[in-house]
Amino acid sequence: MMSPESAQDWLDGHLARVLAERGVPGASVAVLAEGRVVTAAAGVLSTATGVEATPDAVFQIGSITKLWTSALVMQLVDDGLVDLDVPIRGYLPEFTGGDPSITTRQLLCHVAGFEGDVFTDTGRGADAVERYVATLHDIPQLFPPGEVFSYNNTGFVVLGRLVEVLRGRPFDEVLVERLVRPLGLTHVSPSPYEAIVHRVAVGHVRGPTPTWALARSNAPAGSMLAMTARDLLGFVAAHLADGGGLLRPGTVAAMWQPQVKVPDLGTMREAWGLGWALAEHDGHAVVGHDGGTIGQAAFLRVVPDLGVAIALLTNGGDVFGIFDDVLAHLLRELTGITLPGRPTPPAEPEPIDPAPYLGQYSDTIYDITVSQDADGSIRLDRVPKDVIAEIGEQPLSLRLVHLDGDSLISAEPIRGVHPVFAFIGRDEAGLAKYVHYGRVVARLRKGTECVP
Repeated sequence: MMSPESAQDWLDGHLARVLAERGVPGASVAVLAEGRVVTAAAGVLSTATGVEATPDAVFQIGSITKLWTSALVMQLVDDGLVDLDVPIRGYLPEFTGGDPSITTRQLLCHVAGFEGDVFTDTGRGADAVERYVATLHDIPQLFPPGEVFSYNNTGFVVLGRLVEVLRGRPFDEVLVERLVRPLGLTHVSPSPYEAIVHRVAVGHVRGPTPTWALARSNAPAGSMLAMTARDLLGFVAAHLADGGGLLRPGTVAAMWQPQVKVPDLGTMREAWGLGWALAEHDGHAVVGHDGGTIGQAAFLRVVPDLGVAIALLTNGGDVFGIFDDVLAHLLRELTGITLPGRPTPPAEPEPIDPAPYLGQYSDTIYDITVSQDADGSIRLDRVPKDVIAEIGEQPLSLRLVHLDGDSLISAEPIRGVHPVFAFIGRDEAGLAKYVHYGRVVARLRKGTECVP
């Protein structure tokens, strides 16, 4: 097995080369093994400025922020202020959206059932999260709470507001007071105002992005938090130490227990715990989370029984390629665990009747149309809207082929990945109610009739 020193040597000798091959402007890596942390960085923080990426530079961690929000929520549980299985409205009556029976547990494991990609910008003030939650009174409830996993950013903003109300402070202040300072972390930036005192990575989407972050209103879900890879592993190390004084003994183990099975969409995740994504590979539990913001992507994988963790922070380019070349490589060398490859279309796809899948689907950020071409092939067109369109995401047009059951896969790769779409549920006419790509998107209806 590779030692921490060997991991350092490999990173020093290969990280810059891998970034260049994958077209990644800059990246930062930290590895925790045998109780020690090694770090490396390469490339630039911005192609416009040419500022060098160093291990003390902060990158946005995107939705890995949800692990920090989860820790703050579980501190409330440890302190006897929240029962995970009591409807959250009992603690947060201002949240009037969705089903009134929704619990804190259901929000933590993404089974609340309401639409989860609402990115309303409510300003940059300390009341941004409070004002955001007030807008959710008519949020669509797509399915009953607890029925199916559907990744939910909005739900984590609600959890962030729960933290604010029960702690009596804005979310950013609670995060610093109850996590950052006790852990002695020095390079954690909840907003641009803290980040500016550090070397700061900017995202790249066909060049440097002019906007540093998404709206502050979504901060508990992952719109702003930035840090070094080393500080991210400082947070992880507390979890590996049974809470490290931040959480009661046994709480972390409970967070890493499966709560809901995740549909097989080729995402390397099999289940979700209380905030954490869970899988098992080569006889070992592997937990973690991924994150993405405007042109930045972050990856975290942890093997609890071996005490190994790897954080990879990037600012553009072929991020899945560098995940394979760096994080997956190091994990294999350090632990012997081989992460499974992402799904690819079969060489000879099975012919299927596409009729149940055809139609229009829509949510807050995408309009999706599934149609059949003149040659009989199935096509999915996805048009971004709202904030996703504003930050530069482009429409997709994919040819789909049968993968397994009611799952179809893109015949051509997109940024090195073949997206998988599962069509779930059936209405009276036998049409799929939803398309699932990690989020559940409902079929559009005219009155009470589905749009075929």
